[in-house]
Amino acid sequence: MQLWFDSAEVFIGGRWYLPESGETLPLENPSTGEEIGRIARGQAADIDAAVQAAREALAGEWGAMTAAERGRVMMRLSWLISQKIDALAEIEATDVGKPLAQAKSDAVALARYMEFYGGAADKLMGETIPFQDGFTVYTLREPHGVTGHIVPWNYPMQIIGRSVGAALAMGNACVLKPAEEACLSALAFADLARQAGLPDGALNVVPGLGEEAGAALTAHPGVNHISFTGSVGVGKLVQRAASDNIVPVTLELGGKSPQLVFADADLDRALPFLVNAGIQNAGQTCSASSRILVHESIYDELCTHMAAAYDGLTVGPAIEDHRVGPLISAKQKKIVEGFLSKTDDNHVLSRGRIVDNAPGGGHYVAPTLISGIGPDHALAQDEIFGPVQVILPFRDEEHAVEIANGTAYGLVASVWSADGGRQMRLAKRLRAGQVFLNNYGAGGGVELPFGGVGHSGHGREKGFEALYGFSVLKTVAAWHG
Repeated sequence: MQLWFDSAEVFIGGRWYLPESGETLPLENPSTGEEIGRIARGQAADIDAAVQAAREALAGEWGAMTAAERGRVMMRLSWLISQKIDALAEIEATDVGKPLAQAKSDAVALARYMEFYGGAADKLMGETIPFQDGFTVYTLREPHGVTGHIVPWNYPMQIIGRSVGAALAMGNACVLKPAEEACLSALAFADLARQAGLPDGALNVVPGLGEEAGAALTAHPGVNHISFTGSVGVGKLVQRAASDNIVPVTLELGGKSPQLVFADADLDRALPFLVNAGIQNAGQTCSASSRILVHESIYDELCTHMAAAYDGLTVGPAIEDHRVGPLISAKQKKIVEGFLSKTDDNHVLSRGRIVDNAPGGGHYVAPTLISGIGPDHALAQDEIFGPVQVILPFRDEEHAVEIANGTAYGLVASVWSADGGRQMRLAKRLRAGQVFLNNYGAGGGVELPFGGVGHSGHGREKGFEALYGFSVLKTVAAWHG
C-alpha cells in the first residue's frame, strides 16, 4: 500500500500539520490484526483551528466562488479520483478489511458523487411566489456556513461522497472527522481536493477519537450543521450536543432492514440480492438486509436455496478478494459473536467458511444464516453489524407488514412479488426511507435520496434532496408598488 500523504497529520486550511498535541493513534489492518501506520490524534485545539480555517474560506475565495466555479473544481476532483481508483481501493481494503472488488466500487462511487454534485452545483434554483399586488417574492438557497461531518469506518469513501460532496456543492466549508479505525481514504480525499484546486479551508480533515475530536466538533459554536452516520447511542449524543447551539443535524443511524419474499416471487432473480444484501462488507452496512421474511408456502424451499448459497461463501483477507472479508476490529468481532451466542447450533441453517490461510490475528466471523427463531428475538430485532441473517416465515401480507415494521428501525426494505397491486400497497405501508420492488439497493444509486425513520435517524442524503438539507431557504419579499 503506497500513500502519497502523511497519515499522521491533520489537514487544515489547505495544508498538512502535526496535531497540536503531537500525539498519534495506531492504525490496524483488520485482515491481519497488525499495525500498519499511525494517524493524528486530533483534539479540541485542532478542531478549533479547522473551524477557523473554514470560516476564513467562507469569507474569502471559497465564499466568493460562483456555483458554476464550485462545480468545475468538483469535476476536477472527480477526475483526479478516477485516476486513483486502484490505489484508493487498495487503501480502503487494507484499512477497512473490505474485499478488494467492493473497495474499488466504493472508489468509483466517490468519483461519481463528485461528478454528480459538481454537475448539480449550479442547478439548484429558488422560485418565485405569487403574492399581493405591488410585491415580487422569491426564494434563495444559501449554504449553512461551516458543516461538520462525522463519518464511520464501514464506508468512508461513499459517506464522504454523499455528505461532503453535497455540502461543498452548496458552498459550505467542511470539517470532516473520520472514524479513528479507518482514516486513510479521508486523508487521501483531502489531498486530491487540494490538487484539484479546492480553495484553502473549504475542506478540513481532523482524525482522532470520537470522544475528543468528534465531541469537540459537535459542540463547537462555530459549526452551523452536523452530519453524522453511526450508532444510535452516539447519534443521541451528537444531537444533544448540537442542540446547545441550535444546530440542525442529519442523522443516519443504521437499520434492521427486511426483504419480503412472496410465493409469486422470481426466486432465481431474488436469491443473489437476498444473500449479498446481508453479507456485503461482512454485514457492516447500515442498510444491510439482516431479515429475510418469506411466505410460509415457500419457506422451506428458500431456506434450502439460501443455505446452499451460504455453504459456498468464503471469508478471508481483503486483498485476496473473497466474498467476505474481516470485521473492522476485535471489538466488533466480539459484539457479533455475542449476538450469535444468544442462539445455538439448532438454529444455524448454514455457515460460510473461513479460509485456511486467514491470518490468526484477523477479525474473521463466518457468515451465518439463522432460522427457527421468532421475530422478537434479539437477532431479529437488534442491529448486529456483522454477516448474520435471520430468515422468518409469514402467513399473509398483513403478517409480513407486522413483522417488517416490528423493530425500532426504518431504513430500507424490499418486496419480491409479481403482483403490482401488492408492490404498491406495501411500498406505502412499509416503515422505511427507501423501498425497493424486485431489487435491493438499486446499485447504490447516487441519485436516490437516502435516510431513515425512527431509530434509523432523520434527514436525507444523496440525490438533489441532500442539497436541500445542506442549504438554508431564504425568502425575499420586494415591494415596488
